[in-house]
Amino acid sequence: MKTMTSTVVQCEHCGAKNRIPAAANGVPRCGKCHNPLPWIVDADDDTFAEVVEQASIPVIVDMWAAWCGPCRMITPALEKVASEMAGRVKLVKVDVDKSPKTAQRFTIQAVPTLILMRNGQVIARQAGAAPAAMLRKWVEDALAKAG
Repeated sequence: MKTMTSTVVQCEHCGAKNRIPAAANGVPRCGKCHNPLPWIVDADDDTFAEVVEQASIPVIVDMWAAWCGPCRMITPALEKVASEMAGRVKLVKVDVDKSPKTAQRFTIQAVPTLILMRNGQVIARQAGAAPAAMLRKWVEDALAKAG
């Protein structure tokens, strides 16, 4: 089994640096001020099940590729949505070139493709780049519709 890495995130509220694991129960919170932190991590074929499907909160899966211009353009918008919705969603980036099994499993035909999952189930998907406001609305509408 592949070892998952953690990410260091600076709290927007107090500036403290926090180590965020790729997979964990609950929601990451700042060790100093206890506010929710944006949960933005990577996954691949080996870690997808643990990082995404076992998450306790909804997950935005960003299927992307390093050579894809729109994928690079959408990254800041996705990170903004993940920050604004900290504690409510997790953003997981999956490089389709490094994760062919996961890309095939979800029949990815274009990148970027966004998949919104809750409890291991796909509740919405969308192909193509969009501004942060549209992405947030897509996530909120899909979550509301899914109950």
